[in-house]
Amino acid sequence: MQKTDAVILNKDNSKRPFRVGIVPVPGFAIMSYASVADPLRAANLLSGLRLYDIVHFAHGRQAQSSGSAEISGCEPIGSNAPLDLLLVIAGGDPFAVKDRALFDWLKRRARSGLWLGGVSGGPVILASAGLMEGRRMTVHWEHAGEMTGRFPDLIVEKRLYIIDRDRVTCGGGTAPLDFIYALLSDHHGSGFARRVSDWFLHTEIRAATSPQQSGALAGATTRSPHIQPVVAAMQDHIGDPLSLEQLALIAGISARQLNRIFVQVLKVSAMTYYRRLRLDIAQRLVRGSAMSVAAIAEATGFSNAAHFSTAYAEHFGRRPSADRKSAV
Repeated sequence: MQKTDAVILNKDNSKRPFRVGIVPVPGFAIMSYASVADPLRAANLLSGLRLYDIVHFAHGRQAQSSGSAEISGCEPIGSNAPLDLLLVIAGGDPFAVKDRALFDWLKRRARSGLWLGGVSGGPVILASAGLMEGRRMTVHWEHAGEMTGRFPDLIVEKRLYIIDRDRVTCGGGTAPLDFIYALLSDHHGSGFARRVSDWFLHTEIRAATSPQQSGALAGATTRSPHIQPVVAAMQDHIGDPLSLEQLALIAGISARQLNRIFVQVLKVSAMTYYRRLRLDIAQRLVRGSAMSVAAIAEATGFSNAAHFSTAYAEHFGRRPSADRKSAV
């Protein structure tokens, strides 16, 4: 796992259960909910101990899923119940949620130092509450495009789950299983996490992310831990390039430091590396697809076809149209 994906939600040294709060927003997906709650309940069952407590929160003390399943006996939104982690689980159209009381409560809990998370459409609600600025995040793929459009300054990545400091975001579906297994592994060891995984016949525990790397890049990451997460972010943002400042934020260092590391290790600046990465992908599209030059320009983050063609010619020695003809 990358550094910012490492699970660091460790329990304190007391013997009390780890307390997980869940906000099942009306219309939530039952699969996403079950993928969070059931492994925690199984952990208690298999250990014979009360390792985890789950507390639900909702307006009106109950919430209904998209399939009409109902969770009752919830604590009210606004509660100060002690927690270690609070997860918002949403389905349907999370962009339509305009719940000011929920937003204010989440912000108040965040100010207290509580870890907050979103599952499936839940990250949209965290973003709508203004709680994701300056942090990497993921969301269910169904919402990713609209998320980027509505919140252009946020760093949205295609991952199963992402942990960035005191925020957890998870793509929904069965992805929460992998996050919870990582949590269990961190708290009670990988062997115990595997027992819980096997209980659900879930034979493969997936990593949060498995970015593709060339051999050269793999060697580079051993010389600097800052490079791998930055390159992974670049790969996720080919069509909507991040700024140097956003990349530096991902690395947890200044823009100047990031550039210096790239020059030292990869012999080019961070943005030059990023541009070459986008152009390499563009060349594969030019040679191997029927996409128009304008469409390829847009897909690889160039402002227009003319700008793209100029950059392409500078890098490869000929314009996209000529390169396409030579590849036929």
